[in-house]
Amino acid sequence: MVSGRKPPIIIRPTSPLLDQSKAAAFVFVHGLGDEAEGVENVARQFQNADKLPYMTWVLPNALKNHDLATTAWYMPTRLSPYPPSRPELEDDEDEEGMLTTVAYLTRLIDDLVQEGIPEKRVVLGGFSQGHAMSMLTGLASKYAGKLGGIVGLSGYLPLPDRIPTLREEAGLPKKIDDQVEIFLARGTNDQLVPKRYHRLCYEKLHDYGVLKNSVTLREYEGLGHMMGGAELRDLCAWLEQVVPPLE
Repeated sequence: MVSGRKPPIIIRPTSPLLDQSKAAAFVFVHGLGDEAEGVENVARQFQNADKLPYMTWVLPNALKNHDLATTAWYMPTRLSPYPPSRPELEDDEDEEGMLTTVAYLTRLIDDLVQEGIPEKRVVLGGFSQGHAMSMLTGLASKYAGKLGGIVGLSGYLPLPDRIPTLREEAGLPKKIDDQVEIFLARGTNDQLVPKRYHRLCYEKLHDYGVLKNSVTLREYEGLGHMMGGAELRDLCAWLEQVVPPLE
């Protein structure tokens, strides 16, 4: 059971461009139990440091889930640090909830494209559940292979065995043959999303056909299930590479 969704927070560039084809956008998706306001400080930090002044930040809000008594992009399942001894007994992932979120994030990207921002100048990323939804949207929606990049912070790859089929259903080839740029990061002290999910995400991306040199992997010593300063600095540098300023 879910309730209505708050509109996204939209933070406009500090140096707006008359030519929108030279602009860029980052759809940044918060985690379980959070709201757009919880990640707004990241955009503000970047802008206060005069980083990516041509970028629009779109910070969506998850629905309130009354069963969980908090906001969620989908019903979570337990993430074990160990491979299951009997995978058939594992809880099914909330595919319906995930695909509902994919449809919502896709509409937000539609809005940016209608404003004139090129698809290749749009980056989709998020933290925790936002990581999961960004990966799924970036790999299996109509924007697969068309975005500037995908960012995953402290999360995992959902529905890994379903993604090739979901791609086919979206009219995409099962094999990923584009060179999508991906930034994956986690802290070594993350107790909520075990390290093996970071590795599995990377391995699955390679299995799908994503080139190894298109994936930037980072681990931050001592960092828990949160975003850290060094991580955000690396993310900023990566964003400046994948959606650089245009003359």
